[in-house]
Order: sequence, then structure tokens, then C-alpha cells
Amino acid sequence: MEEKYNIFRGCLLGLAVGDAMGYTVDDRSLAEIREDYGPNGLLGYDLANGYADVTSYTQLAAFAADGLLMGLTRQRMQGDKSPLIRYVALALREWSRSQQYCQPEPNYCWLSAVPQLKRRNYMDSRMLDILGRGAFGTLEKRTMPSVHPGALTAVVPIAMLAPKLDMEQKELDLLGAETVALTHGEPRAFLSGAVLTHALSLLIRDGKRPAAEVLQDTVDAVQLQFGRDYSQTTRIWELLQMAQTLAEAHDIMPADAMERLGCKTAPEVLAGALYACITCGGDFDTAMITAVNHSGHSAAVGAIVGAVLGTVLGQEALPEFYLECLEPAKLLTVLADDLLQGCPMEEGSNLFDDDWDRKYLHPGI
Repeated sequence: MEEKYNIFRGCLLGLAVGDAMGYTVDDRSLAEIREDYGPNGLLGYDLANGYADVTSYTQLAAFAADGLLMGLTRQRMQGDKSPLIRYVALALREWSRSQQYCQPEPNYCWLSAVPQLKRRNYMDSRMLDILGRGAFGTLEKRTMPSVHPGALTAVVPIAMLAPKLDMEQKELDLLGAETVALTHGEPRAFLSGAVLTHALSLLIRDGKRPAAEVLQDTVDAVQLQFGRDYSQTTRIWELLQMAQTLAEAHDIMPADAMERLGCKTAPEVLAGALYACITCGGDFDTAMITAVNHSGHSAAVGAIVGAVLGTVLGQEALPEFYLECLEPAKLLTVLADDLLQGCPMEEGSNLFDDDWDRKYLHPGI
């Protein structure tokens, strides 16, 4: 069990580390990054007031975790048959209201009272507008046709909670796609959500599986499930294959490879993350430097790389200097432990967990 805690904490903490490091240089050109930080680019946090700030990538992952655990708890305790996507949507909308300096009413998420996750560091303002209006999209009825990676990290807790959910893998992958489709209706965006859900859930089950094997399993499964309806799966596989090819080429510098991959759209972010993970040699710090030094969405790539490597390597592999100034570290540790534990109570049982009830059943009381 201790090993599982190490993996789950590593996943969420790694996500936040990559997000915080990439935030400093997000969407800046590689030339600008090198001008400010030297020829090797950004090599660690650029701290503000001694703290490493996280953005909406970490905030959305945390609120999605809150919504999923709320839904799971109400299923177990109250027999609620509502689909989990309803609770994810509710939680993300509440996050959006916290960004607008208004108190959500009613208060469904205990995270709404946590100042660390309410700072206005959102990376996709159009997504914020959709969530604020409650104009959620579905795979059938799509909303904003955007391929921005803004919602991609919201699928991370789906993969983490997978062992506690009574779902087949294809249902999990569908939930990942539906989560991104709430705000991003471009197929390449929500299909990327399915890809990340599938790959990360495989790694949570067995982090020692070779990257090539995980990638092939993911490609085959998502192509089989979505390929007939969405030709865009082909473009995603092309990008992932390109990342794999670049990783095997020893005459290309990491920053140049990341520039070729673009790292701006959701599938490009996945491709950049794949490249950084393959080429880091199992070293978290090396992966972070590759993940953020390019002209794309550095915080998004950093967050995905951090989540994947945190899962594979565990919390113990994250250098302490990354965690000691990461403001929401303790909070994310609590969420990771809750995702591992799942709802400890069942309807009709004498077992009662007051803290769990306060967080996921009656947070507004």
C-alpha cells in the first residue's frame, strides 16, 4: 500500500511541479526564453515571493478529483445513479466561479474554500467563459471548437480513480473524452483526453511497462473505440509517432525536437510530453527542463510530463527543491490519498468517516 501512496502522490505533485515550472515561460518563444535565462533555457522554478505558483492546469485536476469523489461517494452512500460526468461538470463550473471572485452557491466542492486553488492563473479564458455560463458540450453536441490543451489535465484523476470505479477501460476512456468535450468541442482535443486517460491508467496499474508498449496499447484501443467516428485519430497517432522518431534520433537537440512538435494544441502537447518522458533517462529534472523549454504551452506539457513521470517514478523521485516551495503540496497529497482510498463508507454500514463526509457528501454544511 505504501508503494501505491508513493505513486498517487507522485502523479498529482508531479503535475503541479511541471505546471508551476512551465507557467513562467508559457507561450513564450524559445528565443525569448533563452534571452532571459541563458542558452540552456529555464532550469528550475522562477519563484515569485518564494513560492511556485500553479495555474488552472493543477486547479482543474484538483476540482475534477473533487467532483469524481463526490459522485463516487453519493453512489455508494445514497444510491445516486447520475453519471460521473455530471459531477465533473459541476466541480469545474464551481472552479470557474471561484475565478470570478464570487462564492459558489450552493457550495458543492470543499476545494472552493481553499485559497491556494482560487488564484486567477487560468490558461484558457474561453474555457472559463463556457464553464461560467454552464454551456457544457458533449461528444454529440459540441461547444467551442478549440484544440487548446486547457482542459487536458482534468482527466488525470479519472485515471487515478480507475481502480475504484466499476468501469471497463473503454468506459474510462469515454469519460476522459467527455470531460474535455465539456469545454473543447474539437475532436483532436477530446480524443487527446481519451488518449491520456488510457495511457495514464495503464501506467498506474503497472508503471514498469515499456513506453512503446503503453503507446501501442493506447493507439490500438482508442483507434478501435473512436476511429470510425473521428478521422482525427490519425493526426494524433502521426504526432505521437513523430515524437517517438525524434526521441530515437541522437542528432537532434531536445529544444529543437520540441519546436518541431509544436506543443501548442492538445495532441501536440501529448507528443511533446511523450518525447520528454522517453528521452529523460528516468530523471525527473531532465524531463522538466525538456518539457518547458520551447515556444508552445510550457505549463501544459510540464504538467502532463510531471503527472506521467510522477506516476512511473513515484513521489520519492521528485527532487525536494521542487516540493518545498510548491504551495499546494500538502493539499494535493490529501487529494492523492483520497483518490487512492476511494469512499470508505457504504450505505447501511456502521462505518462513518466524518472528514470524508465533510469533504464529499456535505461540504456546504
